[in-house]
Amino acid sequence: MSTELRRLRNYIGGEFRDAADGRTTEVVNPATGEAYATAPLSGAADVDAAMAAAAEAFPGWRDTTPAERQKALLKIADAFEERAEELIAAEVENTGKPTGLTRTEEIPPMVDQIRFFAGAARMLEGKGAGEYMEGLTSFVRREPVGVCAQVAPWNYPMMMAVWKFAPAIAAGNTVVLKPSDTTPASTVLIAEILGSILPKGVFNVVCGDRETGRLMVEHPTPAMASITGSVRAGMAVAESASKDLKRVHLELGGKAPVVVFEDVDIAKAVAGISEAGYFNAGQDCTAATRVLVHESVHDEFVRALAKAASGIRTGMPDDEDVLYGPLNNPNQLAQVEGFIERLPAHARVEAGGKRVGDQGYFYAPTVVSGLKQDDEIVQKEVFGPVITVQSFTDEDQAVAYANGVEYALASSVWTKDHARAMRMSKKLDFGCVWINTHIPLVAEMPHGGFKKSGYGKDLSAYGFDDYTRIKHVMTSLED
Repeated sequence: MSTELRRLRNYIGGEFRDAADGRTTEVVNPATGEAYATAPLSGAADVDAAMAAAAEAFPGWRDTTPAERQKALLKIADAFEERAEELIAAEVENTGKPTGLTRTEEIPPMVDQIRFFAGAARMLEGKGAGEYMEGLTSFVRREPVGVCAQVAPWNYPMMMAVWKFAPAIAAGNTVVLKPSDTTPASTVLIAEILGSILPKGVFNVVCGDRETGRLMVEHPTPAMASITGSVRAGMAVAESASKDLKRVHLELGGKAPVVVFEDVDIAKAVAGISEAGYFNAGQDCTAATRVLVHESVHDEFVRALAKAASGIRTGMPDDEDVLYGPLNNPNQLAQVEGFIERLPAHARVEAGGKRVGDQGYFYAPTVVSGLKQDDEIVQKEVFGPVITVQSFTDEDQAVAYANGVEYALASSVWTKDHARAMRMSKKLDFGCVWINTHIPLVAEMPHGGFKKSGYGKDLSAYGFDDYTRIKHVMTSLED
C-alpha cells in the first residue's frame, strides 16, 4: 500500500507554483530512507519568473524606510516563534535531526538573528558629510545591491535560510532563494510565513538541483550571488558570476583545528570537543573534528575521547537521548564510509567507524588516531561524525599543522595559559578562533573564513554590510 507524497511548490511573486514543465524530484527523510514529498525540479522558465518577480518588487522595497523594514522583520521573528512547532516538524523531516535539539538549538538563535538584522536595518553607517574640497560637500549613501540569488545548504537548511534572507531583506534587497534539493520542506514553509508579511516578490523560493542553482547564478538579473556549500560549488559560482561581474558571497568548507595543550583539564576538554565534533552528525563547516594534542597528553586524551564517543548515541528524531541524527543522504553516508575504508595502515580507529542500523543513514561517533599531516582524512573535509587526532611537540608545530590545510573557517585553542592563547589567536589563519570552547555563534559577531573557505561574512554588522553598496555624492555649495 503506497502513501501519497506531499507536494512542495515554488514560491514566486506571492504565489505557490509547480515547475513550469511539471518536473519534480522526490524528497527523502534521511532517518527512514523513505520519500515523503515531491519538490519542483525548476528550470530556466522558473528561474526567469522568480527573477522577474524579485526585480519588479525591488524598487518598492528599496524605497521603504529602515523603520518599515525593521517592522516587517520583527513580525517575521514573531511568526517564527508562533509557528515554531511547524518549522521544527518540517526541519526534522528534512534532516532527521533530534526534535528536542532542533527546538532548543535552532529556533531561538534563528529568531534572535532575524531580530538582530531588524535592528541593523536602522544602523547604516558611513563617513560624515564634509568639505574635502573647497566649495564642495561630500557624503556617502549606503544602498541595497538589488536582487540577490541565494543558495542554502542541506546541513542547516532552516537556519541558513535565515542567514541568507534576513540581512538581504533588512538592507532593502529582494531575494530568490534555492534550498538544497534534499531539504526543501522547511524553506517552503518559511516562504509561506514571509509571504504573509512581505510585499509580493520580495522573497521568492525556487526548488531544484545544481542546474537550477547554476541558472540562478548565471541569470543577468541578480546583482549578487550568495552560497553556503562546498568548495567545488563555491568555485563554480565564482566562475559563473565572473562573466558579468556579479558580487559574490561564499561560505564554503572547513577543517577546523582544535589545538589542545598539555595544561588543560582533559575531562572538560573532551566533553566540549566531543559535543562540538559530533553535534549535527559532524555536518558543520566549523565542527571540532580535527584535534591536535600535545604529545605529553596525547594518549590520555585519545583514551578519554574514545570513551566519550562510545557513550554518545545517534538515532531517531523522537529519541531524547541521542546527540545527533543521520547523515543527510546516501551519497554523504558513502563519502564518510569511504574516508574510513581508505585509512592508511598507520591509522587506528579507536571508536566507531561503522554504519548504525540498516534504516536511514546513521553513522557511529568515530575517533581515528595515529594520523599524519598529509593523510587524506586530515586534509579533506569529511562532514560526518568523525574526529581525527594528531600529536604535536611544541607551539610552532601546532601552528604549522593547524594552518596546513586549504580551509580557513574556524579553529579553537584549549589552554590555561592566557599569553599562549593570545599568541595562537594571532597565528591561526582562520576566520574564527575560539578559546577553551568551540562552536558557539552569536548574531553580533561575524562568521566567515579565508582561503578555500570563501569570503564575505554572515551574521553581524559585517554580514549586513555585504548586502549594501556605497555611493559617493558630491554637491557644490554655490548657487
